[in-house]
Amino acid sequence: MAELIRALVIDDEERIRFFLQKTLERIGYGVVTASSGEEALNLLRDTAFDVAIVDLNLGGRVDGLSVLEAIRWRWPGMAAVILTAHGSLESAMAAIREGVDGYLLKPAKPEEVREAVQQALDRREGLRRPDKEKHVIQRGGFFVDLEQHLATREGQRLDLTPQGLRLLVHLMQNAPTVVSPPELVRVVREYDPEDLHEARQIIKWHIHRLRQQVEPDPPNPRHIVNVRGVGYKFQE
Repeated sequence: MAELIRALVIDDEERIRFFLQKTLERIGYGVVTASSGEEALNLLRDTAFDVAIVDLNLGGRVDGLSVLEAIRWRWPGMAAVILTAHGSLESAMAAIREGVDGYLLKPAKPEEVREAVQQALDRREGLRRPDKEKHVIQRGGFFVDLEQHLATREGQRLDLTPQGLRLLVHLMQNAPTVVSPPELVRVVREYDPEDLHEARQIIKWHIHRLRQQVEPDPPNPRHIVNVRGVGYKFQE
């Protein structure tokens, strides 16, 4: 027997909670509802769900974005779909920053709800269980196997520290975008620098060490390139 999918529906309108609950129960989900952000936070404190549908415009002291923030902090593997009557870019972007997996506008049809929830579950499952291709990154002559913690250039193994490997992978994944020093410090050190100056000082040393391993001529880097005043980027 397939495992029961547990859903949390959070909306301050009773008729919408009822609609969402019945829509999901008809396809076999176990559904719990909350009428406010405060009630949702109480449920989320001790209970994990597979997916949450969150109204962004909750009344009361705790809004939908606060609930999403709590979900990502307490249960990062939970899929999240936002529901709102106001499809503004601002609200959507704020929710996306909290890691939503789907977006629905009121009034939603049953088939739209089912599709959004299934896509959100699929996306979250994909993040939990990445396939082999996501473990392998290749750009130009560089190859990284994340499962094996292996990096090579032109077939030659690179002797990288774990921090150096994280730095190289992040730059390769974002190429050709320039990545800022604060972001790179968070990747390498899992630390939020106090200001840009501190971030530049910290990451400068890590970039220097990485160049010693990946550059044919470290004083004249070709692959780990500084963009003055902005950050660093990887180029093939």
